[in-house]
Amino acid sequence: MEGVRLPRLMISAPQKSSGKTIVSLGILYYLRSKGISVRSFKKGPDFIDPMWHKVASGNECYNLDPYLTGANVCLELFLKHSIHEKNALSLIEGNHGLHDGVSLDGSDSSAGLAETLKTPVLLVVDSRKINRGIAALVMGIQAMPPHVILAGVILNQVRGQRQVDKQKQAIEEYCKVPVLGAIPIDEELVIPERHLGLTTVEETVNASKFIQGAAERLMHYCDMNAINSLFYQAPPLPLYHTEARASRFSPVVKIGVFRDAAFCFYYPDNLNALRDQGAELVFIDSFHESLLPDVDALYLGGGFPELFFEALCANKVLLREVRERVESGLPLYAECGGLIYLSRGALYEGKQYALTGILPLDIGFQQRPAGHGYLDLRSNRESAWFRKDTQIRAHEFHYATPLMTSGNCSYQFDVLRGYGVTGKRDGVLYRNLFASFAHLHAAGNPEWAETFVSLAAQFKATGDIV
Repeated sequence: MEGVRLPRLMISAPQKSSGKTIVSLGILYYLRSKGISVRSFKKGPDFIDPMWHKVASGNECYNLDPYLTGANVCLELFLKHSIHEKNALSLIEGNHGLHDGVSLDGSDSSAGLAETLKTPVLLVVDSRKINRGIAALVMGIQAMPPHVILAGVILNQVRGQRQVDKQKQAIEEYCKVPVLGAIPIDEELVIPERHLGLTTVEETVNASKFIQGAAERLMHYCDMNAINSLFYQAPPLPLYHTEARASRFSPVVKIGVFRDAAFCFYYPDNLNALRDQGAELVFIDSFHESLLPDVDALYLGGGFPELFFEALCANKVLLREVRERVESGLPLYAECGGLIYLSRGALYEGKQYALTGILPLDIGFQQRPAGHGYLDLRSNRESAWFRKDTQIRAHEFHYATPLMTSGNCSYQFDVLRGYGVTGKRDGVLYRNLFASFAHLHAAGNPEWAETFVSLAAQFKATGDIV
């Protein structure tokens, strides 16, 4: 087994909403502005933070989630996306608190991922309402397993120099970790939060200017040279030689992907997995394109379609096109927002909207999430998409639930953990359509892309799925 040096650093925090995304964006933009090649990764099932990362770094941001894919697959994905440019820096932003996770041993936490990737951690600490006691917090981070390489601390939301001095002296004396910056409270340097975290890049005016402002704040209040050096403290990683998974099919097919402000939640690895199996992806703007292109399947991802119901419903030709294609047998895979779009209608903020009408569901929206967190599912039947007894891990975050169902719905999955569509079932089946509130990751479900492309190939060859 060989070892490979890949400069890398994780940005994390003791708890969520401590400022790690702002720090991550600032570092990414700063490095890019200095002509340093940098890529980024986001721990967890997040879709929104990676959009911001991409703007800051100029490169795609990939998700790493030990719960969805397992630790070894996270390592493989990190190597896959890093190894082709060994001199580039890799920044990994953690999610929630450093040690937060599902498992008691923390193996699926950001700390667990840092341990798997042997990655130094730069800790962003919210300095409000504490003084020298902040050292006890950092010491707890150091003592809690999984143990990480704690390489530095940034103090965030500090109120004055006296507080900075007390906290810095305590951390460096008792924890033996350098404090590399102290960022004052700034009410303007906050990305608004909604639903699953931050608002999307498309919803934020002057997103690039905001990121540039974050970088300028870091440059003024942090030791950027010292932070840059932390990437090179990472030890070599084992380089596994793995063979590519053989595909049962090698078709050339076209899969239409709704991709716009309403449907923007796609894991880059999912899209790449479809390409690797022989699919050409044709991106479709659901606001402005009335006629579907000549495709062999459709992929409708998640997002916030409820914010754009007026525009989506105004495009009646596309609604009809999707409905007619599904009725003709076109394979269609839909996640969350895609499921909503395929429903009969939706009630949002007191107004009723007519949607495609493919699924016999009327969708409503709650004040609190109906499903929030990881979702464990077990297939209760054979279908074109999944075999019986297949178990998958996915993620859900939705305020939407069916208000009414008319007619029978066939469901692919029983819910073992989470909510899904009904609280007990998820994965609506109709003809060659599958629609779910679950977001799965292709790396944790390697047969997904293979099945998707094979169904598209069968439809292309026969006009339906036999």
